[in-house]
Amino acid sequence: MKLIKKIFIRLVLFGMLFTCFLTTIYLVTELRWGSYCYTDINKIPKNHVGLVLGTSSRLQNGKVNLFFRNRILAAKQLYDADKIEYILVSGDNRMMNYNEPITMRQNLIKLGVPKDKIIMDFAGFRTLDSVIRSSKIFQQDSITIISQEFHNKRALYIAKTHNINAVAFNAKSVSFSYALNIYIREIFARVKMFIDIYITHTEPHFLGAPEVIPAN
Repeated sequence: MKLIKKIFIRLVLFGMLFTCFLTTIYLVTELRWGSYCYTDINKIPKNHVGLVLGTSSRLQNGKVNLFFRNRILAAKQLYDADKIEYILVSGDNRMMNYNEPITMRQNLIKLGVPKDKIIMDFAGFRTLDSVIRSSKIFQQDSITIISQEFHNKRALYIAKTHNINAVAFNAKSVSFSYALNIYIREIFARVKMFIDIYITHTEPHFLGAPEVIPAN
């Protein structure tokens, strides 16, 4: 019984420490760059390029993914307000029947964004890849990140620690009941981000030759 009690106490202590660790990382990300997130389009600084972070356009049940739809609408809103001149859509296309950048481009065109104002990044497999590639491949030292607020704060953390002068525009979010798994996953995504930045110094899966976005 004493051995079982010791094991139980150690497990409880480990759980408490692990919870404190997760909470600390989450809050550091949440608070550090929050002032660079904008919801008022009139107050956000203008940048040459807006970076839309990819996600699936459809849920597993076939319904429209509100995270996706709201990011596209936010990008269009920034473009119409002349807060960005080009839209860089960055996402995953590792499967033949799944291509986030093309789907984002198609939806933006339907909303009236000119084709020649949309640039596609097919190697944005993760947020880290999308953000770093916006600088190393697409040569943007300043960028406007477009996603939901919780995601923007993580993307901003990556940008700032890689000397990218970034701000973010918050797309309309969705309720916790709609995508509770996404919000839970964000906690662990922030832990992975810290490991990538400070321990493993992770780089994007693919780099390569620079791709020029025209200057207006």
